[in-house]
Amino acid sequence: MSRFEDRVVLITGGARGLGLEEGTRFAAEGAHVVLTDVLPGTAAVHEICAGGGDASFFQLDVSSESDWKAVVEDVGRRFGRLDVLVNNAGVTTRVGIMKTSPADWERILRINLTGPFLGIKAVAPLISRSGGGSIVNIGSIAGLAGHFTGAYAASKWGLRGLSHSAARELASSNIRVNMVHPGIVISPIVSGDEQFINVMSAMTPLGRPGSVSDIAGVVLFLASDEAGYITGQEVIVDGGFTTGGAYNRVVSDWPEYEGGVR
Repeated sequence: MSRFEDRVVLITGGARGLGLEEGTRFAAEGAHVVLTDVLPGTAAVHEICAGGGDASFFQLDVSSESDWKAVVEDVGRRFGRLDVLVNNAGVTTRVGIMKTSPADWERILRINLTGPFLGIKAVAPLISRSGGGSIVNIGSIAGLAGHFTGAYAASKWGLRGLSHSAARELASSNIRVNMVHPGIVISPIVSGDEQFINVMSAMTPLGRPGSVSDIAGVVLFLASDEAGYITGQEVIVDGGFTTGGAYNRVVSDWPEYEGGVR
């Protein structure tokens, strides 16, 4: 039997990019996937179903408590259960604190931090009634180090605290809460920013940007029964950037260095 046979998985930001890849992978392993987004989702659902998967779509603004309530009530009526939530939706800018407007600051925190907060509150009772399950929050290495976009960094640092608190609070309901921190990944959030991608890749010890598949595989593991004794944890999926990125740049600019495999 597939890992997610007969289970229901809700993914925010599921119309494209990492969210769609996660949905495709969950569906391939037997789940009914509920994609949500502020963007249209018909094409994403068609893509999953054309590949033999089972998916549906709901319009959802993650910053709206009423939207969350409506989606979760509908999921409960249609399927009678919910097993997994992936808080995947996120936005950013490419400017520092001094050039960030209060409106952009509020927008980024509202989607990246308030959205998961509202989502956890909305889905926890249904997941609990389903016998327990898993919540996976998508963070970023921006939540591990000072990032050049202050609002984005603040939202991901905040999400870390929220995730740890939720893991403790929801453990008695058999709901596990974990995080995944991607490094540079080819996805719509960095689309068109080739210089940023190239610089980040050069500083990454594995020498390449990640793919949405690299991240989705870790998300599926954390959501599965294989990770049944893992909660309150943060998994970094960044090709070695946070542990070796600075030294990787030093070595690449140091012709005399003789380390590594020859």
